[in-house]
Amino acid sequence: MDFDLIIVRYGEIGIKSEPIRRKYENLLVKNIHAMLATNGVDFEDIARERGRIYVKTKDEGAIQLLSKVFGVVSCSPAISAGSTVEEAAKFAADVARNIVKDGESFAIVPRNASYQKLTPMEIGRICGDAVFEAIRERKPHVDLRNAKHRIHVELRDSGAYVFTGIVPGVGGMPLGSQGKMVAMVSGGIDSPVAAWLMMKRGCEIVPVFFHNAPYFDDTTMERALNTLKKLKEWCPGHEMKAYIMPHGRNLQAFLEKGNQKYTCVFCKHLMYKVSRAIAEKEGAHGIVTGSSLGQVASQTSDNMLAEAYDVDFPVYHPLIGLDKEEIVGISKKIGLFDISIQKAAGCRAVPKHPSIHGRREEVIKMEREQFDFDELVALEVENAKEVTL
Repeated sequence: MDFDLIIVRYGEIGIKSEPIRRKYENLLVKNIHAMLATNGVDFEDIARERGRIYVKTKDEGAIQLLSKVFGVVSCSPAISAGSTVEEAAKFAADVARNIVKDGESFAIVPRNASYQKLTPMEIGRICGDAVFEAIRERKPHVDLRNAKHRIHVELRDSGAYVFTGIVPGVGGMPLGSQGKMVAMVSGGIDSPVAAWLMMKRGCEIVPVFFHNAPYFDDTTMERALNTLKKLKEWCPGHEMKAYIMPHGRNLQAFLEKGNQKYTCVFCKHLMYKVSRAIAEKEGAHGIVTGSSLGQVASQTSDNMLAEAYDVDFPVYHPLIGLDKEEIVGISKKIGLFDISIQKAAGCRAVPKHPSIHGRREEVIKMEREQFDFDELVALEVENAKEVTL
């Protein structure tokens, strides 16, 4: 179907108070503009009215791009069909001439959100009669439950619109509506998905990658950066700056002086403290991890309790209740999976028999008696490498 605009719908923005709703709608419009402009899509205008956003374009590439804008629940390529139900009926008839073949069924899906005092049933009858008369010789029939073709007719104060399909969007909240989060990313499957889920909830992310050289090589970092470049495609118009932390030297100290079966616990504990320092530097509101409860040794409930000792900062685990299959499904859906499974060296510092029931007392003892963790954090932050994606 030829179209001259795309109707964009949002969800939970609509239940906010009026000031917040307007703020989020304006942010959503800004993000839509950035998505289309960054990807070279031509459009004349982006207009907003209560409950809908209209993108004036005839570019088919806009449809899938709009479905990737956080906050967009669905969109429909549509025809501007005048302002009255009679005008809309003529356009619905034209659409039917192009799509309904001999003997096929159709249904009118009516909606009235305008000042016009018409019931959906009346809209359906007027438009249905016009369609039937336009294609009478094809012997069509009406099927309101399982129609082959569903022709939507929507009346709004801004005009009437006719369309035939609804493309699901990613949903969530407009990016930038919920501040910044530091995201601990490894380049594997889980942590990029966790970062994406927080982006979906409106958070800009500041990725932090812990480079464990000499316990792994640059292939792991390259894979992590590739996942971040893919994430960046979801947030045009928003800066994404990553930090690469020199973590290997401190990890080596843990191996040489600490209880080796606690290596992963100590390592994660320091990662939290470093991430908090970056969060404070960036004005972020929390730390995001890719932890899924019980998936690996560092993610048992005992170890997660020990690792978070004295962090004193909000820590978010978007994947905590998901199993690996569910996480992989999201990774594939958002285009990260093939990157995340690229061959890369694993961490060689993981002990043969890591602790799975870590005790906070061990972390406290190590922090008080063996290492100055503030010094370790400062060492990493001062030598961090910043990468703009």
